[in-house]
Amino acid sequence: MEKFIYEIVKDPTVFAQNRLPAHSDHVAYRSMEEMDFGQSGYRLSLNGAWHFHYARNFDEAPEGFYEKDYDVSGWDRISVPSHIQMAGYDKPQYVNIQYPWDGKEALTPPQIPTAFNPVADYVKFFSLPSDFKGDKVCISFQGVESGFALWLNGEYVGYSENSFDPAEFDLTDKLIKGENKLAVRVFKWTPSSWCEDQDFFRFSGIYRNVYLYLVPKAHVYDLSVEPIVSENLKNAKLKFKTRMNGSGTIDVSLSFEGEKVLGGTIPFTSDTETTGSLNINDPVLWSAEEPNLYELLLTVKDSAGKVSEVIRQYVGFRRFEMKDGLMLLNGKRIVFKGVNRHEFSHINGRVPSRDELLTDIITMKRNNINAIRTSHYPDDSALYELCDKFGLYLIAENNMETHGTWEPYDRHFVGEEYLVPKDNPIWEGMLLDRINSCYQRDKNHPSILIWSVGNESYGGSIIAKMADRFRELDGHRLVHYEGVFRDRSYPGTSDMESQMYPSVAAIKEHLKENKDKPFICCEYTHAMGNSCGGMHLYTDLTDTEPRYQGGFIWDYIDQSILKKDRYGKEFEAYGGDFGDRPNDGNFSGNGIVYGDRTPSPKMQEVKFNYQNISVEFEKSGKKFKVINKNLFVNTDAFDCFGILLADGKEIAKVKLDVSVKPLSSGSFAVPSEILEKVAGFGEKEAVFTVSFALKKDTLWAKAGHEVAFGQAALNKVSYKYKSNAPIRFVMGNNNLGVYGENFSCMFTYPAAALVSYVYCGREMIEKTPAPNFWRAPTDNDNGYMMTCRYAQWKIASLYNTLKGPWVLQGEMPEVKPDKNSISITYKYLLPTTPMAMCFVTYEVYGDGTIRCEMSYDAVKELGDMPEFGMMFKLNADYDQVTWYGLGPEETYADRKQGGKLGIYHNEVKDNMAKYLMPQECGNKCDVRYGKVTDRKGHGMMFFGKPFYFSALPFTPHEVENAMHSYELPQVHYTVVRASLMQMGVAGDDSWGASPHPQYLLPNSGNIKFEFFFRGI
Repeated sequence: MEKFIYEIVKDPTVFAQNRLPAHSDHVAYRSMEEMDFGQSGYRLSLNGAWHFHYARNFDEAPEGFYEKDYDVSGWDRISVPSHIQMAGYDKPQYVNIQYPWDGKEALTPPQIPTAFNPVADYVKFFSLPSDFKGDKVCISFQGVESGFALWLNGEYVGYSENSFDPAEFDLTDKLIKGENKLAVRVFKWTPSSWCEDQDFFRFSGIYRNVYLYLVPKAHVYDLSVEPIVSENLKNAKLKFKTRMNGSGTIDVSLSFEGEKVLGGTIPFTSDTETTGSLNINDPVLWSAEEPNLYELLLTVKDSAGKVSEVIRQYVGFRRFEMKDGLMLLNGKRIVFKGVNRHEFSHINGRVPSRDELLTDIITMKRNNINAIRTSHYPDDSALYELCDKFGLYLIAENNMETHGTWEPYDRHFVGEEYLVPKDNPIWEGMLLDRINSCYQRDKNHPSILIWSVGNESYGGSIIAKMADRFRELDGHRLVHYEGVFRDRSYPGTSDMESQMYPSVAAIKEHLKENKDKPFICCEYTHAMGNSCGGMHLYTDLTDTEPRYQGGFIWDYIDQSILKKDRYGKEFEAYGGDFGDRPNDGNFSGNGIVYGDRTPSPKMQEVKFNYQNISVEFEKSGKKFKVINKNLFVNTDAFDCFGILLADGKEIAKVKLDVSVKPLSSGSFAVPSEILEKVAGFGEKEAVFTVSFALKKDTLWAKAGHEVAFGQAALNKVSYKYKSNAPIRFVMGNNNLGVYGENFSCMFTYPAAALVSYVYCGREMIEKTPAPNFWRAPTDNDNGYMMTCRYAQWKIASLYNTLKGPWVLQGEMPEVKPDKNSISITYKYLLPTTPMAMCFVTYEVYGDGTIRCEMSYDAVKELGDMPEFGMMFKLNADYDQVTWYGLGPEETYADRKQGGKLGIYHNEVKDNMAKYLMPQECGNKCDVRYGKVTDRKGHGMMFFGKPFYFSALPFTPHEVENAMHSYELPQVHYTVVRASLMQMGVAGDDSWGASPHPQYLLPNSGNIKFEFFFRGI
C-alpha cells in the first residue's frame, strides 16, 4: 500500500501524487429539472464542521491521526471552508514583498520553514446516501492553502500543492459501506510557497468548497468549447471537444434567448475524445457592452439510451486578436477600464460569499469598470461565470508571484541563483502544471480575453515556457506577463507591453520608441488611502494614443479584517494588528471600495474617468459635443436628459434626442428653452448637465441609473459682496468690539485676533480662527516623504504667532473704519527658516458678514505648502453640513473630474472617509458656499469665489496622530477649513510619486485668499 512520505513536502519537483487531471468547471446534472433547480445530485457537499487539530510544525503534529481507529472525538471543530487563522489558530499575517518567514529562519529557495510551519489536521466522517451511486466517487478540493495530503479510511490517497486551483482524487477503491473517515493534513508552507508571494494576507487551510462527486457510466469528464468568429464577423463556428467515460450518445442543442439555433447527436465510445462543430450565420456577438450568451445543452445518454447527465455550458461568440499592433475585440480597438481584484472578505478573509462576489460585480458595472485582472491567482470559479453573464473582460492570472526573491537580487543582496524560477529546472514541472490547471478549469469562459502567466517573478526561460504552454493550449487568446519589463531576455513571453505605475510621460516615450506592441498598465493609479489623483491623465491618454489600451487600477478592495478594539467596537484591522511580525502595515489598504464593500470617495472619479460617453461644451455654452467611446452601442440606447440648475437648484429637466454611433461624435445645441431661462437668471449661476442613463433595468442597475454626464456653467456670476446695514464699533485698550443688529464680534490686539463672534445670542467660535498650511498626511504623502519635506508648514500651522518683534516696538494691528464696515489686519509670524509673514484681514459688515483675506509673499526657500487657508473650531453641535460645490463625494485638485456641481448635505462625521489609516479626507472643491449648522438650522455660513472647504470632527493634527479610527479623540468640535487650495492627493504610486506640478500651490509671488463668513 502506498504511503505518504513527509520528505515530498520539501521537494519542489513533487507537487502532486495521484491527483486527477485538471478539467473544465462545468457542472453535470441528473436531469433538466435538477439543472433548472441548480443543485446537482451528482455532488455531495462536505462543507461544514470538521474535527480539527493545530500544530506549530510537523514534529508536533499527531502521528497516525488518519488511521481508522485513531480517536479524534476530543479534537476541536472548525468550519470548512475557512482559513485556520480566521478561526483562532495561528494569526493572519500581512506582508507584501517580503516572505512571511523572513528574519525568523534563514532560508533559500526551495527550503521551507521547520520551527514554525503550522500543520492543520482535518477529519470528516461521512456516509454515502443510498441514491449516491455511480461508476466512480471522487473528491474535489476547490482550494487548499498551500499543500495537503489526503487519506480515506486509513489509506493514503494523494498529495497536492497549488493554493488556488482545484485538486481532485478518486476515492472509489477506498470507500466502505457505512461511515467513512476522511483525513486531510494541510501544510502552511511548502516549496510552492516561494511561488505564492502575492501582496496579501497569509493564510492556510481548506478555504474553498469540498465535495464528493459521482461519475456515472456515461460521463463528460472534460468539456472544451471553442467559438471561432470569422474575420468579417458574419459567420461563426462552435467547435467543442469532450473527454468521455463510458459509451453512448450526446444530444447537442445550441439556443439563444430560449430559441434553438442548431442541434444534433454525436456517438461516443469508452474513454475517447469526442469532437463536434456547429456553424452559425450572423452570430450575436459577446462583449462587456452587450454580454450576449448562447446556451449549449449536452444531454448524455448511455448505451441503453437512458439519460446519464445533462450539462449546460454558456457560450460567447467574440473575436479577440492582435492586429497591426492593436488588440481588437470584434474588430474594434479595445480599451481596458479595469481593476485588479483580490479575492477577499473582511469577515472571512480569502473566502468571500456569493453575495459579496455579486456585490463586487454589480458595483463594478455601476461604476463603468469593464475589466478585471485576477490578481494574482485564479479566483473561485463563480467569478468567471458572473463576468460572462454581466459583461466584464478578464485577464485571468495564473498562480505565481516570487516578488520577494527578485527585490533582494535588485539590491545586490543575493545572486541570480536566488531568483525563482528564472532558469532553474526544479520549478518547471510545478509551474507548467499550474498553467495547465488554470487553463483547463477556465477555458470555456468568453469573458477571459487574456491569460497571464503570473505576477512579479522577474523573467527567464521557465516563464517563457509557461507563456508558450498557454499558447499551445489556446490559439484564440493573448498571453500577458509584466515581468519582461525587468528582464528582456525573453521578450516574446508577453504579447503586449505591460508595465506597473509608469508615468504618462514614460508611456508616451516608450510608445515613441517601440511600435511593435500595444501597451497596458496592468497596475496603475495606486489607490492606497486618499489617492487616485491624476488618474484622468492616464484615461485621457487612451483617447490620443491608440496603442495605449488602458489599465487596471491597483486595486479593488481594501484587504482589511474586522477586529474589535479593547472596548468591543469593531474596526478594520491591517498588518501588525494581529501581532503578526514581520508585516507591511496598512499597505493592504489600496481599494476603491472599503473592506465592507461600500465604495470609497475615489470611486466617483473612477466612474467618471471610465465612462464611455464624454460631453464637451463649447466656450459659448450654447453647444456641446458628445463623444461615444462605446465600441458597439449607440448613445440612443440610453436616455439623455438636460438638467438646468440655478445656484445649484434644479429648475428644468428636458429629454434630449442624442444619437451618436459607436466610436463617433456629434454636436448638439443646448435647447432654446434652457437658454431662455438662463437669460432671466440675473445674478444666479446657471449650470447645465447632460446626463445619460439606463433606459431599462439590467442585471446590475435599474432604469434611470446614470452611466455618464458632462456639465458646464452657462453664465458668469460675480462673487463681490457688500452690505449697507449700519455698524458701530468700540475701540478699547485691548479689544475692538463690533456690533450690528443681530451680532457682535470682538477682536483682541495685539496678541490675539478674532476671539468672539456672537450671532443671534450664540457664541459661534470656540477658538480664534488661525492660518492653516497643513493637512493630515495621506498614504501617498508618507510615500514621497511629504512630512519631512513640508514639515515647516506643520510647525507654521501649530505655532504661528502674533507676538512678533513689532509687539515690543508698540506696533498694533491696522484698523480701518469705513462707512458700512470696519477692517482689522493682523501680522502673523511663521516659525519657519527663513521666517515668513502672513497677513490676515477681517472686514466686518453691519449684517454680521465678515470678509477674511489672507495674504502671503512667498519665500523661495520654503517652497510650496500643502494648504493655504483658515481653520475654525465650532461647537460639535454644529454637525450638519450643506454645500454648493462639487460633490457628492470629497474632491481634490487632481481628483475632481467626477465631481458634479450641486447642493449637497451630509453630517460632519460622514466626511471622515473610512481609509484604513486616518488621513486627510472630506475636502470639497469649487465651493460657492458651505453651511455648518445644528439640527435647528443655526450655525455658520462660509461663501465667496469658489474655494476649498471641509468640515470634520478633528483637526489635521488630531487625524495625523491616529493610526486607526479608534485612536481618534472624542469629538468636541466641528473643525472648518476654508482654503484657496490644497495640494493634490497624487496616486501614480504610493512610494515616491508626488502630486503633479499643476496640482501644487504656487511658490512664488503674492498669494491671496478671500472668503466670507457669517452666522445663520
